[in-house]
Amino acid sequence: VQLQASGGGLVQAGGSLRLSCAASARTFSSYGMGWFRQAPGKERQFVAAISWSGGSTDYADSVKGRFTISRDNAKNTVYLQMNSLKPEDAAVYYCAATSLIIGKFTSSYSYWGQGTLVTVSS
Repeated sequence: VQLQASGGGLVQAGGSLRLSCAASARTFSSYGMGWFRQAPGKERQFVAAISWSGGSTDYADSVKGRFTISRDNAKNTVYLQMNSLKPEDAAVYYCAATSLIIGKFTSSYSYWGQGTLVTVSS
């Protein structure tokens, strides 16, 4: 599975961005998908995940109520809508895919995209 993340950029605090992750797999609908982020000097951390059907989602406490993960299996794409952005949300955001149950650990995912940079100015 090849993943291509896009949609990052510079936004002011309080603003919004929508990240997209396009997958190459014809069996995209059988993969759970996750978003992670990594700020400079920090470990990669879980942001959100969605099951293969879209029926189950999970979020990090730090983004609950502000971020929404969704997917369009017809377009082989998963999205991350980010609202009310804060300076601490600034990071490189990575999408990931798993053929197993979605989880909050990087080890749960076998496939990773290249990352897209989100910068939030205060």
